[in-house]
Amino acid sequence: MTVKHNHQKYQSLSSEYPFFEYQSYSFFLKNGNLEAEYCFNLADKYLFKPTIKIPIRKFYTLDETKIGHFSNFVFHIGMVELISYWKAACPPKVIIRPHNLDDKQIAWWKKLYFLGLGEFFYLNNITTDENSFMSIFSHGEKINSSNLKLDADRVIVPIGGGKDSVVTLELLTKSIKKVIPMIINPREASIATIETAGYNRDQSIIINRKIDGKLLELNELGFLNGHTPFSAIVAFTGVLSCAISGVANIALSNESSANQSTVPGSKINHQYSKTFEFEYDFDWYIKKYIHPGINYFSFLRPVNELQIAKMFSKYSEYFSSFKSCNVGSRTDSWCGECPKCLFTYIILCPFIAPDKLVYIFGKDLMNEISLSETFKELTGVSDVKPFECVGTPDEVLAALWKFSQQYQNNPVLLKEMELFDYKEIDYNKLISEYNTEHLIPEEFEIILKNVLND
Repeated sequence: MTVKHNHQKYQSLSSEYPFFEYQSYSFFLKNGNLEAEYCFNLADKYLFKPTIKIPIRKFYTLDETKIGHFSNFVFHIGMVELISYWKAACPPKVIIRPHNLDDKQIAWWKKLYFLGLGEFFYLNNITTDENSFMSIFSHGEKINSSNLKLDADRVIVPIGGGKDSVVTLELLTKSIKKVIPMIINPREASIATIETAGYNRDQSIIINRKIDGKLLELNELGFLNGHTPFSAIVAFTGVLSCAISGVANIALSNESSANQSTVPGSKINHQYSKTFEFEYDFDWYIKKYIHPGINYFSFLRPVNELQIAKMFSKYSEYFSSFKSCNVGSRTDSWCGECPKCLFTYIILCPFIAPDKLVYIFGKDLMNEISLSETFKELTGVSDVKPFECVGTPDEVLAALWKFSQQYQNNPVLLKEMELFDYKEIDYNKLISEYNTEHLIPEEFEIILKNVLND
C-alpha cells in the first residue's frame, strides 16, 4: 500500500475538531431483535449513530425483565466502535459520558486504540505516540462487572468464512462441546460455512452491524481514513453474545503467525487485535471489568498458518464455498489479484492438488506474473509484508519448498525464487511446532493436541 503524507492534515483536523464524545448508548428489544444504538459527537459538528441488531434466538436468556443486566456489555461495544469515528479527525480529547473509567481502564483503552491504529498512523505518515495521541476523560456512574450464570460446556465460535474458522468449527463440532456459531454481517461464505458444518441461522448468533453513513461521507470529503482493529469488535460483540446466550467460552481462530509485526522492527501490525498480546490483555480486562467467568481464547493460537492449511485440506466439502478475499467479499469470490488470494493459494499448495486449487480460485495464481511484487512481499524479499491477514515469510517459503519437491514444473512466480538453501528441516520444524503461549482451557487444548498427534 502507498504511504500518504497526511501528518499536516492530521494536525489541522485535530486542531479544528478538538474533542470527540461518546455521548450515549441505548438498547432494547424490538421486532424480534436486540437492538443497540450509539451516539458519538465529533466536536459538535457531526453526530454518528451506528447500530447493531441481533435477531432473537430460542437459546437466548433475554426478556424485558433481564435486559438491564446487559448494559455493561453493550456499553463496551461502543468503546471499541468509537475508534472508527475518532480516526476521521483524531481529536486530542476523548470524553466518555455514559460511565466512569478508572486509570487502568483508560490506559488499557489507549493501548488498544494506539496499537490497533498502528497501520493507520503508518500509512498516513502520522507521527505520534501512545501517551500524547489522545487524552481520555470519563463521567457518569461506574458500572459493575456481571455475575450472570454461564454454561462452561458450551462455546461460541465466530465465523468469518475463511479456512481458519472452518478448522475451529469442525474440530469443536466433532468434540463433546456444544457449539454456537457467531457471524457479524453475514455473507455467502460465512453462511455456507455454518450450513456445511450442519448448522442453520436459527442455531447461530447473527449480529448485523451498521456503520453510520456520515462516516463514509467524511471519507469522501478528505477526512482521515484507514484500518481499525476489527477483531476487537469481534471480541466485544462476542462477549455480549456470551452474556445473552449464557455461554462461558468464546473460541477465536487466530494463529501464532498473527503475532509477527507487518513492518519489521516495529509494533505496527495489521493484525494487532488478533495477536496473543491483545488476547492476553482482553482476557484480563473482561475478567476484571465485565464478567469473571468468560473465557476468551484462540483455539488455533498454538499452531501456524502451514499447520492450519494442512488441517483445512482434509475438509474438501468447504473448497467451493470458503472465501478469505476482502476485495471479493461482496460478490462471494476470489479476486485473484490481492495478497490475501495469493497467500491463501500458496499456503494450501503443498496439501491440495494444483487442479483443485485452480477450481477454487478460478486460475493458477502462481503463474500470474502480475502478482510478482505481491509474491516478493509475501516471501520477505520486500521489507514490508502486505497489510493483510497473511502468514510469515517463513511459512510461505516452507509451503513453496514443499510444493517444489512434489511437482516437476515450477510455475512462473516460483522460478524467481532461490529455494535451494531452504532445507527440509525448516519445513518439518514449522509443520510440527507448537506454541505454548496461549490461553486455551485444558479441555479444549486436548481436542487440538489429539488432532495434531493423529
